Amino acid sequence: MTTEKTRIYVVEDQAALLANLLKALAAFPELEVVGSARDGESGVDEMVKLVPHLALLDLELPGIDGIEVTRRLKRKVPKVEVLILTSFDDETKVYEAMQAGASGYLVKRVGPEKVRSGIHEVMAGGTVLEARIAKRFWNYFQSVQAKPAQPQNPWNLSPTELDVLRYVAKGLSNAEVGRVMELERRTVRTHLGHIYTKLGVNSHVDAVVIALKAGLVEL
Repeated sequence: MTTEKTRIYVVEDQAALLANLLKALAAFPELEVVGSARDGESGVDEMVKLVPHLALLDLELPGIDGIEVTRRLKRKVPKVEVLILTSFDDETKVYEAMQAGASGYLVKRVGPEKVRSGIHEVMAGGTVLEARIAKRFWNYFQSVQAKPAQPQNPWNLSPTELDVLRYVAKGLSNAEVGRVMELERRTVRTHLGHIYTKLGVNSHVDAVVIALKAGLVEL
């Protein structure tokens, strides 16, 4: 029985970096690069046709940037995972990328093995944030946390859904949430899908922020 390869599409505007990235990814037998582009518009158009498992894309692109690529991609083919790879590490951009639906964010100085492990983590339902950025992201969550007199739950989130959100807010991946709650990883994803629908959001970042502001989740 052969294991299906993870199909990757790469968007990087710098030719030398793109070539190095494609060469590095080709060395990993479980990964398959199905296409690449050097601008966001072309990347989105091709990915809508190819529907890869994961998009590995630069944040700073000519035309539309990685955040807008993520936003359009998630709107058109939401099942495609997105891993941002960039030299830009401002926490505001991190938030925007994750809010748009990205599942991870790595800085370009990391080596091929780190990119590989990031891809595996995202495909396993996890979230990838470089340590320095993760701390800033945690600080952002803390800054929006509210303590209203009475927690508000107009969305009728169930106790299980609230537990999932609490663990996600603490930085646990879907697999880790599953282990803690004794649920299968796909069940955690199903709960997250229900949460997104109820809250009217497309990412766990937005879901956590709303829950924090409503006092339903504490860090």
